[in-house]
Amino acid sequence: MLQENESVTRLLRRWSSGDQKALDELIPVVYVHLHRLASGCMRGERPDHTLRATALVHEAYLRLVDSDLELRDRIQFYAMAARLMRRILVDHARSLNCEKRGKRPDKLVFDDGLFVGPQVDAGLVALDDSLNLLAIRDQRKSDIVEMIYFGGLTYEETALALKTSESTIHCELKMAKAWLYQDLSRNRGSAEADD
Repeated sequence: MLQENESVTRLLRRWSSGDQKALDELIPVVYVHLHRLASGCMRGERPDHTLRATALVHEAYLRLVDSDLELRDRIQFYAMAARLMRRILVDHARSLNCEKRGKRPDKLVFDDGLFVGPQVDAGLVALDDSLNLLAIRDQRKSDIVEMIYFGGLTYEETALALKTSESTIHCELKMAKAWLYQDLSRNRGSAEADD
């Protein structure tokens, strides 16, 4: 595992320095972990979800490769992958919601196979809205939720990425979960009252 971690970090630094061959070497090294992250993200989704883990990995990877971010190490790389996977899942849910309401989505998805039916995941959209509100109030708590639940990072990896202790991560995650639960409950109650 240590050798893989060092390899990813070394390849990311070479790639960030402009070595495109490093990207070709990086793909097979990170693919399995990215697929594991995507599977973790998809575990929380409903069973009939039309987006699959492999498509999520490919889309996240394409977005990472097309970005101009300078990724220093594997933890930063996987944290960014987690953020992108969350964004992709939310964009997917929002586009399905637009289609269901007769509106055209803003973007066309690169893989038509991603959409099989008109199911909508309002829960993910609501969670994304709550996470965005939490980020306005406390960016670090939002980042912790994203890294652990969407990215599958451990408390130790999250602590390293955010340059803090594992006990701080544990404490802040508890507070973030309580805040999200309260916000989602409040919003669910007001949405039901509107119906």
